[in-house]
Amino acid sequence: MSGSHDEGNATHSDSPTSASLKVTRRAGGYSAQLFIAQFLGLVGIVLYNWWVWVVVATNLLTNTDAFFSDLEATGRPDASLLSHFDLAAGIVMFVAFVVRGPWGPEGKRTEWRWLVLFSIAGAVGGHYAYACPEGLSATCRSDEWHLRLPLHHYVHVFSGIIEFAAISIAVYLAWKRTREHTDWVARSIKAIAVAMLIGYPLLGIAYLTDRFGAFVEPIFFVSFSIMVAIELLEPKRRSVNTDGVVS
Repeated sequence: MSGSHDEGNATHSDSPTSASLKVTRRAGGYSAQLFIAQFLGLVGIVLYNWWVWVVVATNLLTNTDAFFSDLEATGRPDASLLSHFDLAAGIVMFVAFVVRGPWGPEGKRTEWRWLVLFSIAGAVGGHYAYACPEGLSATCRSDEWHLRLPLHHYVHVFSGIIEFAAISIAVYLAWKRTREHTDWVARSIKAIAVAMLIGYPLLGIAYLTDRFGAFVEPIFFVSFSIMVAIELLEPKRRSVNTDGVVS
């Protein structure tokens, strides 16, 4: 009887540990679906940041007052290639977000749908390029304001506005969701929000004065890329240690 009682106690005392280990494995598991989403996201980020290749390895950027979209204007060298980079980046990011899904450590993340919209807007902007480089040509800017340019030029303009607005809303919602936290996700999102608060006034000045666009835009490209990475890398569940404690 004594031996039987001890065995029962041992089984009873071991069961919570066994259960917590199962929970830990389930919470920390790395699925093929998550791998695919993160891999596609990485590919999308690389494609989205074609501007790095332009700056480092080409002579396409001849004027630092230009916006990088001016390089995609009809008739510019390699414009079609750069537009296809944007189109591919948007499509790949869209698939990555859909495969990853909206779930985060505390349930559905409200910013997810805005990031999906960001990827769609980016793809549309890649498909419909500028008709002329507005950042480099006063004539092009005048024609733009007087609605004398082809429709695809304005589609690119409005898709760019939606792209920036969608991911800015996503950053705000992500900041609200994580502002009480102290983990790497919360700190990274806060840093992105600060960078964008500094960047938007500079972007407005660059747009209105047609100066230094090539210096200002990378602030947003880098911030947007980090936000995409966070959305894909953030765990779906809170981490659980071997004692079953949620952290």
